[in-house]
Amino acid sequence: MNNSGVNIAVLRDYFLSRQDQIVVLINALVEIESPSGDEAGSRDVVSLLANQAETIAGVKVEVVPVNNYGQHLRLSAFSEAADPAPVLLLGHTDTVHARGSIVERPWRIEGNKAYGPGVFDMKANCVLALEVIRALTQFGIQPKRSVVLLLTCDEETGSASGRALVEAIARQASSVLVLEPSGSGGRAKTGRKGTGIYSLEAIGRAAHAGLEPEKGASAVLELARQTERLHAFNGKAGGVSVNVGVFRGGTLSNVVAAEARAEIDVRFTTAAESELIENEIFKLRSFDVRVQLKLTGGINRPPLERTEKVVKLYQQAKAIAGQLDFELGETQVGGASDGNFAAAVGAAVLDGLGIAGDGAHAAHEHIILDDIPRRGALIAALIASL
Repeated sequence: MNNSGVNIAVLRDYFLSRQDQIVVLINALVEIESPSGDEAGSRDVVSLLANQAETIAGVKVEVVPVNNYGQHLRLSAFSEAADPAPVLLLGHTDTVHARGSIVERPWRIEGNKAYGPGVFDMKANCVLALEVIRALTQFGIQPKRSVVLLLTCDEETGSASGRALVEAIARQASSVLVLEPSGSGGRAKTGRKGTGIYSLEAIGRAAHAGLEPEKGASAVLELARQTERLHAFNGKAGGVSVNVGVFRGGTLSNVVAAEARAEIDVRFTTAAESELIENEIFKLRSFDVRVQLKLTGGINRPPLERTEKVVKLYQQAKAIAGQLDFELGETQVGGASDGNFAAAVGAAVLDGLGIAGDGAHAAHEHIILDDIPRRGALIAALIASL
């Protein structure tokens, strides 16, 4: 028993008894491809999850359509709870894997690992979230707070429509448990960098590179210099990192380039760092005064900082994990999630609670099957204790 009166061993045994059915559902979900922006794939994934949710007593299902994109899924449970401030379970149904990936890398189980595009990030955890609610219902465990499960369909591309939903629920929530993939070794994520996305365009002057190059003003040369300037910010301000990841420009090798464009990724660990680096980027000026610079973009996700509220939630989860005979470590990572938005509106957030595995966004993406029972029991017991 933990301090909420929940028998954790019984919960773990329940998830162990359900593991085969859970894996079958994960398999089905992985085989429905749902890359970001694929409306048909998004609808099919949401349909499967919604149908499963409707088999759980007391769960309210709400599908939120997104024009030209797909569907968000919101589930509500334990609405009769004494405290209406919900526990928010947060995740997403979209993946980075293009259609056809499942043909190239079919679902397979090898030993203790299940492989497939999007299984780790984060379709297995969408299934696990449903099973957690089912387990609490099955054992008649009445959490002190209502539970909301929100699965967005556009997290991998910045949550243009999902952000408002996340923020609205997080403002009312007592805590937010993010079922994104765990860190290496199954660690929870108590900090995430924020992100900024920018596009820098240079407009120069074309000229014949052989006959009269002096009459030209190279946009490519200008952006090459700006790239060096931008990369010089790395290591100069705490957790700030800058990367020019895409560079396009010019038309022909014998023409001084009149246009060029660079795509810039920025990361930072605190709100102060985000202000610092954004100010520096918007102060960029041309090396060649004949070349005009146009900068667009901005901060996409604020940082998830390791605050006292985050640490308290982590310590609570760590104690429950100890009763399941495993060490729940913590880590801070460079990648962002929708948990960043929840943290920015003041919610207590614990991220990276998903099933252990490896290879997010990669060809070897997989989950560890033996982690399903203890991870399910951990999340269910944590909800009951909040």
